[in-house]
Amino acid sequence: MRQAVLKILLPSVIFFLSISGIWENVRAEVFAEKNTVEKKKLDIPASEGNPGSLYSMSAVLMDGLSGRILYEKGGDTPRANASTTKVLTCILALENGAGDDYVMVSSKAAAQPDVQLGLEEGEQYYLEDLLYSLMLMSHNDTAVAIAEHIGGSVEGFAEMMNEKAEEIGCTDTYFITPNGLDAEDENGKHHTTARDLALIMRYAINNKTFLKITETREYTFSDLNKTRFFSLRNTNALLDMTEGVLSGKTGFTGDAGYCYVCACRQEEKLLIISLLGCGWPNNKTYKWKDTKKLLEYGKNSFFYEALWKVPGNCSAEVKNGVERNMTIGDKAIVHGVVSISEKDRRKRILLKKGESLSYSLDLQEELQAPVKKGEQIGTYTCSLDGRPVASYPVTADRTVKELSFFWCMDQVFHEFFH
Repeated sequence: MRQAVLKILLPSVIFFLSISGIWENVRAEVFAEKNTVEKKKLDIPASEGNPGSLYSMSAVLMDGLSGRILYEKGGDTPRANASTTKVLTCILALENGAGDDYVMVSSKAAAQPDVQLGLEEGEQYYLEDLLYSLMLMSHNDTAVAIAEHIGGSVEGFAEMMNEKAEEIGCTDTYFITPNGLDAEDENGKHHTTARDLALIMRYAINNKTFLKITETREYTFSDLNKTRFFSLRNTNALLDMTEGVLSGKTGFTGDAGYCYVCACRQEEKLLIISLLGCGWPNNKTYKWKDTKKLLEYGKNSFFYEALWKVPGNCSAEVKNGVERNMTIGDKAIVHGVVSISEKDRRKRILLKKGESLSYSLDLQEELQAPVKKGEQIGTYTCSLDGRPVASYPVTADRTVKELSFFWCMDQVFHEFFH
C-alpha cells in the first residue's frame, strides 16, 4: 500500500521541487559533493617520474605503438564511461556495414534522450552520414539507429560490442547501450576501465575511415528524401587546442562524470589518453587540463628505443647426433636462428629516462637427436622491469640425424682401412 502511494505522490513531489527551485539546488549539491571528492587529491608536482596531480578518478597514458601503459591512475577500476562508448559503436559499424547502407529509423531510436540529432521514425539515412552524427556531436538517437541496423537490435549489437571488446584485449568492459547512457541489467552496469578504453581507441585508429570521421571539423548531410538537412560541428575541442590530435571522443552522464579518450601524435610519439570520472558540473574543462598535462608528460619523459637486438652466442650441442663429415668423438652442434619479421625488426618502445631493456636467450638444456632444420629449440626474450615485452622463437639452422649402429660401423671401417 505504501509503495502504491509513493508512486502516485512522487511525480507531484518532483514537480513541486522543480518549480520551487529546490530540485535544482539538490541536483547542484549532488554534483558539488562529487566534485569535492575529486578535489581531495594530493598536490603532486609534475616531474620526470609523474605528470603531477590529475582531476580524473581514472587515467591512462598509453604508448600507441607498443600498447605499453606509460602512466595510470586507477587504470583497472571499472567505471561508467558515457559517450566514449561510441568509439566502439563506430568501429563496429565500419567493420560490419557499408557507408552507403540505408538505415531506417525506429521508434526506439527516435525516442532517445538528449543529446540527439532529432531523428523521426520511418526516416532513412546513409550509414556514413549517421557515423558523422555519432562521433562529431555524440547523438544518442543516431547510436541506436546504427546499432539496430548493424546488430538487428540494441541487445544484439551489445553482444557484438562485448565480443569485440574481448577480442581487442579488454578485461573488464561490459557494454549495454551503444550510446553509453547509464544502464544496468542482470549482468551488471555499463562500464569499462581507463586501460580498456585506451585499448579500444588504439584499435580504432588503425581504421582510416574512423580517423577521417573523427578529424572532421564540420559536416553537412540530409535524409535520403532530401527533406531535412543537418549541419554538424565537432565537439572535440582538443583539435584546436594542440597539434597532432588524430581522434578523440568526449562523454558525460550523471554516473560517469566527464570522460574523454584521444589519440595524439606528439613529434614521433603516438600517445593515447583515457580519462574517466574527470569532474562533474560545473567542471567541464578538467578533462582538457588533465589531457594536456599527460601529453606534456609523455612528450618530455619518454624516448623510443628499438626492441630488436642481435643475440650473442646461440648454439647448442645435440646429444647422440651425427652430421656430415663428422668422425667419432666429434660433437654435433646446431646454431640457433632467431625468427623475426622485418616489421618486428623495426618495432620500438617508449622508455622512461633511466629505464633499459634486458635480453635473455633460453635454449633447451639438452637437445636430443634427431633435430630437423627449422625446429624450435628455444626462445629469445626482450624484457622491461622483469616483464617480457617481446619474444622470438629460436630454430635450428640444420638437420642433425640420430647416431646409429650403421654409422658407427661405417666410421670403424673407414678408420681401419684408411
